[in-house]
Amino acid sequence: MDISIKDTPAPRTPPTSETPEDKRAARGVTRFGDRVFLGLSRGSGIFLLVLMAAIAVFLSYRAALAISKDEANFFTTFEWNPTGVPPVFGIAVLAFGTVVSSVIAMAIAVPVAVGIALFITHYAPRKLGGPIAYVVDLLAAVPSIVYGLWGILVLVPQLDGLYGWLNDYFGWTGILDWQGGAPRSMLTVGILLAIMILPIITNVSREVFRQVPRMHEEAALALGATRWEVIRMAVLPFGRSGVISASMLGLGRALGETMAVAMVLSSSFEINLSLLDPGGGTFAQNIASKFSEATEMGRDALIASGLVLFVITLLVNGAARMIIARRKEFSGANA
Repeated sequence: MDISIKDTPAPRTPPTSETPEDKRAARGVTRFGDRVFLGLSRGSGIFLLVLMAAIAVFLSYRAALAISKDEANFFTTFEWNPTGVPPVFGIAVLAFGTVVSSVIAMAIAVPVAVGIALFITHYAPRKLGGPIAYVVDLLAAVPSIVYGLWGILVLVPQLDGLYGWLNDYFGWTGILDWQGGAPRSMLTVGILLAIMILPIITNVSREVFRQVPRMHEEAALALGATRWEVIRMAVLPFGRSGVISASMLGLGRALGETMAVAMVLSSSFEINLSLLDPGGGTFAQNIASKFSEATEMGRDALIASGLVLFVITLLVNGAARMIIARRKEFSGANA
């Protein structure tokens, strides 16, 4: 007997019409307030890019006017005389001083700031950690001119002993050789900048360390790790990107600091091998001290040096972003 089985057609689903609200919901924008916020956020980002481009164009234009009249090499000349006949100026001393003072500040501030942040978040009891964090926040609010006054009136007179000790034990290196005189050198500037950027790095690092998943720390403790091993294996890898970001914020302030450096440094257009000898200068300090009495040519020359500082800052931030992007997969943030 031949039995044939007929395929029963699948039930049809009635066609649905997508409304504009459904389409907006699929894109994640469902409410009027969300659309307004999206537009404001997008506009803010575009405005920031336009503003950065406008600053770059202005600096480049004025710098080109000055460099075209410079009779010396702008990058290697150890002289600053844009009002001379012919005008002669260069940024060799300023670039050296800016980089050296910032490196000294970072070498001092970053380890201390990370140590303070770890102490507040993982070692100090809450009754002690709270007041310490409050004091650090207050340091971040101190104006630069106050740091400069403190540096010239308190810090500089107290550094004679440190400079003498460094000269006695490390003067043979040449880098820490001291010939006497007021300690208004690159090392003094670096110490002052380290104190100024310490609160910024500490605050950001502290908040990053507080975001470490509690389960990571408890798992390490359950395996028998000590407190330091927990920090080394769980806390620091998780917060590495945040510490780098905090360091870049501090470095940005160190690169652009003006009044405090101008008040402490005995500036001159020469590069000394020793960090303890007076002399040198930075981009921001030179602009702050010379802009008020500069002629039009002098202002263009100062703007040209500002363009170099602008480029250095962009390169530093770009390098930091690359480091963070390369290391974020090794942190605990994605665990």
